[in-house]
Amino acid sequence: MQSSETAAAVPPIVEATRWIAVACLLGLIAVELAWHLWLPARPSLWAVKALPLCVPLAGLLKRQMYTYRWTSLLVWPYFMDGAVRAAEGLMPALEIALSLILFVACALHVRIRLRNAKP
Repeated sequence: MQSSETAAAVPPIVEATRWIAVACLLGLIAVELAWHLWLPARPSLWAVKALPLCVPLAGLLKRQMYTYRWTSLLVWPYFMDGAVRAAEGLMPALEIALSLILFVACALHVRIRLRNAKP
């Protein structure tokens, strides 16, 4: 926890956005791995797309504001990949949905924490 949050109680909405972001990030990792390793007839090397998603996980769990900011930018290539492949079925739809929810959760988390910060 950051020192500013240890003194004061964390608002429930901040915790909610944090856990939504973490859940969507883990879901997006699972979708990428399942889509490219287990669901096709032949596994592909495109599964390495899940590796960049593993990087922000520790920062999100530690409530690092900077990580929430750049994760909201990291997610857009995954959204675009899902949008391009949207006709392929369920996995691109999940990729799109998880990407959008992750973006919104990160943006709300940052906005609420900045609003609640003491000047």
